[in-house]
Amino acid sequence: MAHLYLVDHQRLITGETVHLAGDEARHAAKSARLRVGERIQLGDGQGLIATAEAISVDASDVALVVIEASRVEKDEPQLWLAQSLAKQGRDEQAVEQATEVGVDRVIPLSSERTIVKWDEAKRASGVERWSRIVREAAKQSLQPYLAPVEPLHSLAELIGRSDSQLIALDHRATASVLDVPIEPLPGALPIVVAVGPEGGWSDAERESFDRAGIPLARLGPGVLRASSAGPIALSLLRARLRQW
Repeated sequence: MAHLYLVDHQRLITGETVHLAGDEARHAAKSARLRVGERIQLGDGQGLIATAEAISVDASDVALVVIEASRVEKDEPQLWLAQSLAKQGRDEQAVEQATEVGVDRVIPLSSERTIVKWDEAKRASGVERWSRIVREAAKQSLQPYLAPVEPLHSLAELIGRSDSQLIALDHRATASVLDVPIEPLPGALPIVVAVGPEGGWSDAERESFDRAGIPLARLGPGVLRASSAGPIALSLLRARLRQW
């Protein structure tokens, strides 16, 4: 199975030696059974991808020499996901699958009908857990960039941002996500897909989108789960933007 190993705070430069430690070393030595002379892919989570050859392998430390390295440029405009908290781990499934699609940023969202709540104690741990999910999914799907996870937002805070183009998914919308107006050119503001909770947006929230000039978009005639709506919308937008 393809796998990307992430190295933190180390330079991926041809000819230099880098080290895997902790979980990365254990995975390489024990699960992948890496051997001296074999090559693997490394990343720094910031766009650099390298091929490296193992020169020593131990479950506590794997040393590799970088054979070649190259930078992967980000597609523009970026695609972000504002994911409402959801029960039964469906929000976490959405974050995982969105990472596989190549989401550029993740924003946890609390809305009127959100059942799951992050209190003050859970806010930091929730962001930390989502960040771990992003990291593991990025390694499995060979993503060159790690999407940052922002602090929990209210819907008003999300609507009030001026650094992005917001699209709210709603199965009652008349326009498809393939047709809603966006600025598609490189250098345009990031496009944010907002996914509501299991009960959908309230009438008041739909009115707040309308007042702010934020388009509502559907994904077909049916209703998708909170775990799948965001990743599917991101996939369609990637295709629409010719990023795939």
